[in-house]
Amino acid sequence: MTDMAATARRVTDTLQPRNVLLVGMLSIGLAASGHWTGLLWGLLGALCAGIVPAAYIEWERGRGKWGDRHVVDRTKRAPIFFVILGSIGTGSLLMVLGDAPGGILAAMLALWVMTVGLLAVNTVWKISVDSAVASSVVALLACVHSAWWLLAYAMTLAVCWSRVALRYHTTAQTVAGACLGAATATAYLFV
Repeated sequence: MTDMAATARRVTDTLQPRNVLLVGMLSIGLAASGHWTGLLWGLLGALCAGIVPAAYIEWERGRGKWGDRHVVDRTKRAPIFFVILGSIGTGSLLMVLGDAPGGILAAMLALWVMTVGLLAVNTVWKISVDSAVASSVVALLACVHSAWWLLAYAMTLAVCWSRVALRYHTTAQTVAGACLGAATATAYLFV
């Protein structure tokens, strides 16, 4: 493996959706509540949006259904999107029942809408989920904290670069994912 490929692999593994959502949702939960209890809501959000879907992928990998977490065959990705939608929906229901802050609920709604968009596009074209998640989390952090968070789009660019460098996606697929993530997250401002 070349140095560039090794770097791309480290970037894509470190900044995979599960990890980005864990950090991002904790921060969004904290901002939404203005109190440490927001971390618990953020953890629930990360669990439902990132950790449960990642565990599902690992479970299916163990059964031999997919070769790795990247599920490169677009036609095999629909079940993942349905698990994500169900998991985010369940988490959102628990948040409503637990009287979670509106900000974390709005973030969950943005992630749910983004997943619907990813599912719809994926029926005809392989869009980058990793790029969408990285972009969405940065945009959500900018919405709940400050516009300075937009500087974190350097992370999104790194994710896009790594996905293309590893040949999991084309440049267009990563740009489309990043745009979808930003658009659905920016809708947060209007919820």
